[in-house]
Amino acid sequence: MDATTGEARMGGQNCLNGVRILDLTQFEAGPSCTEALAWLGAEVVKVENPGGGDPGRALGGAGGVDDPYFLLFNANKKSVTVNLKDPKGLQLVKDLAKQADVMVENFAPGAIERLGLGYDVIKEVNPSIIFCQVKGFGEGSPYEKNLAFDMIAQACGGTMSITGEKDGRPLKPGPSLGDTGTGMLLAISILGALYRRKETGQGDHLQVAMQDAMLHYIRIAFAAQYRTGKAAGRAGDSSVSATIPPMGTFPCKGGGLNDYVYVFTSRANPDHWRRLLRVIGRAELIGDERYETPAARAERPDDVNGMISAWTRQHTKHEAMEIIGAAGIPAGAVLDTMELSEDPTFEQRGIMPVIDHPVKGKFKMVAWPVRFGGSPPPVKPAPLLGANNEDVLTSWLGLGAGDVGKLKAGGTIG
Repeated sequence: MDATTGEARMGGQNCLNGVRILDLTQFEAGPSCTEALAWLGAEVVKVENPGGGDPGRALGGAGGVDDPYFLLFNANKKSVTVNLKDPKGLQLVKDLAKQADVMVENFAPGAIERLGLGYDVIKEVNPSIIFCQVKGFGEGSPYEKNLAFDMIAQACGGTMSITGEKDGRPLKPGPSLGDTGTGMLLAISILGALYRRKETGQGDHLQVAMQDAMLHYIRIAFAAQYRTGKAAGRAGDSSVSATIPPMGTFPCKGGGLNDYVYVFTSRANPDHWRRLLRVIGRAELIGDERYETPAARAERPDDVNGMISAWTRQHTKHEAMEIIGAAGIPAGAVLDTMELSEDPTFEQRGIMPVIDHPVKGKFKMVAWPVRFGGSPPPVKPAPLLGANNEDVLTSWLGLGAGDVGKLKAGGTIG
């Protein structure tokens, strides 16, 4: 219970109570942004094509209802179907925008304007709206009309250039930084705009380009460039800012694809190295000038890494993490998605809850990781296509059942 109001804090889901968000996004960059706001309590209404909805619903190509990809990025939202090629449908979206606090879109460059739903049009309908756009490349960029997906943003935004083996080809980082990473920056900016609007009543036009967003995530690489005067390079499993052994993944007992443990000894804490020597049974090397300083170890990386590997190969990755971590040394087992899914503590803590989807049944969902008053926001299943047509059109626009029925019969809402 909240000590001041006596009301349950509800795990953060009431933070944005009363905020209405009109969601014209698809795939991941936009949906990840609006989903975060939905988890925090905003009423997010996803406007979809009656013919099939967000393309992410069928991304897996297996048929049936709603691919897991869609379910993971559209929890806690409502779905309405609107035919945007129907003048009545366009007017319906404008009417919804008039009632909204925020509108978000991530269509292809120029598409929202060609539809007649660009910022200038929506601002006339609702001057205080916060109109938000995710683009591949920013206005003024020579590529601003180009299409972009996660991997394109990561190629053009620098993250690939610093990922991979030192002398190998650039690789795409596994996490979808270009999509969800961009979505999170927009979500934070929307919260800032909403906070200011509370005081001023002022709306805003927010734009974020996926390429631009990537620069935010590689600031350490720019720091390395400033220090060396050269472009930051690839560092494999080490760091672009400095490679001081031991620092990286070490093979463990089992020999499987992910049977590795990451071990790191900080330059800022010399005790890490000394503790590690005790753990691996090489205490006699404490104080040895060949290994005592980071600079000395950097001169003989194969020697240093070899003695660590000899020890880690005798232990499973979980054992290695527990033993090294218990000694006060940063260490982490390399866990794959199956291991994470099967770890019961994530479900117990509400970080990966099991939800009941009306068609899919039980589905383990990756949820919002921030706790509010000890609990993360609760998760509701992603909506079925058009499941909330009557609810939204009634509560937002005051339409009666008969009006909704006519829109459906006329093909405006499918």
